[in-house]
Amino acid sequence: MTPTVPNSSQAPPLLQLLLTPNAQAYILLLNFVRDSDQDCWADRSPLHEAAAQGRLLALKTLISQGVNVNLLTLNHVSSLHEACLGGHVACARALLESGAQVNGVTIHGATPLFNACCSGSAACVSMLLEHGARAQLDMHLCSPIHEAVKRGHTECMEILLANNVNIDQELPHIGTPLYVACTYEKEDCLKKLLELGANPDQGQWLNTPLHAAAKQSNLEIIYTLVDYGANLRLRNAQGKIPLDLAAPKSSVAQALILCEETPSKIETTCADGQGALYMELCKSNQQRLQPNRFPCFSTPEMGVLFQYQEGPK
Repeated sequence: MTPTVPNSSQAPPLLQLLLTPNAQAYILLLNFVRDSDQDCWADRSPLHEAAAQGRLLALKTLISQGVNVNLLTLNHVSSLHEACLGGHVACARALLESGAQVNGVTIHGATPLFNACCSGSAACVSMLLEHGARAQLDMHLCSPIHEAVKRGHTECMEILLANNVNIDQELPHIGTPLYVACTYEKEDCLKKLLELGANPDQGQWLNTPLHAAAKQSNLEIIYTLVDYGANLRLRNAQGKIPLDLAAPKSSVAQALILCEETPSKIETTCADGQGALYMELCKSNQQRLQPNRFPCFSTPEMGVLFQYQEGPK
């Protein structure tokens, strides 16, 4: 059975735009989509305003007068969302104690916990988790840990990880938290993720964190990833290794070349083969190296190997 298409006079206003073959209609449609992506401020209640501005007395007064703490805007934004986005811990606590839904989701997939990670309020994050907020969300919802890393909120990230969030959770559109740290050049988050056991080679599909670091031309991140055993030879969907993404003859390209050559230099330096054994430990991530400019030559372990070769002094 063939479906019938209504003519423009019978169709709803939005569909009329689609059925009207002129450029102005498409412009109106694009503006409609753009405006619908923003919160509708006209339907915000006084409770939303009090929560957003951190006005605790006004908020408690409204609650005592019987205002519904779970009142939503057209975009399903609650007062708790607003309080957490502003990092207003006292307001958020008052709302939660009055029955606010801790896992409410906006039409854009944001939860109060996600908003708390946006603001960087570790106190809000901890309180939400204590009240039953889900730290590990479904793939289609906004991820709190990815947002915390993106904004460089290390403390929020650590709290989430302490609540059993998957440190290597990979989202199709942004990758793993480590990949996000490399993309947005959040070095503190990067180092902490690696210290806590993040996979240095898992990024966004076939793109590794090293690919992201090479794109950003960030030497410090490249050195740190190599310290933690990142594979320099992995190829992305285009068949490129991280070196291929660096500008030719740049400092990043030179650093990646040097990092590739370093293992063979160590193996040939120690005639008894201990250098090769050490490199295997590094590759398997059993031996953690401390970040430095050229860590493979400057760690205490390598100093012992070189001293062994030269003999005791």
